[in-house]
Amino acid sequence: MGELNIENASSALALRVSPLKQESAVTAGPDTKPKKKICCACPDTKKLRDECIVEHGEDACAKWIDAHRQCLRAEGFNV
Repeated sequence: MGELNIENASSALALRVSPLKQESAVTAGPDTKPKKKICCACPDTKKLRDECIVEHGEDACAKWIDAHRQCLRAEGFNV
């Protein structure tokens, strides 16, 4: 049972730490390197952006393109 509690505690810690990492990435300066490859960052906004472009064309999807750029910047990418 002790091992299960440790695993559960580490999962809870990981969940609590995640929002802090996101906040630090938002406030990170230009000297901070991203922890992910750009292709793997922001999969949700990337998917929405790509689907919109395929269905409606790039001109109609500025909202999703900007949302993806903001997400990438929050992850530490200079785009």
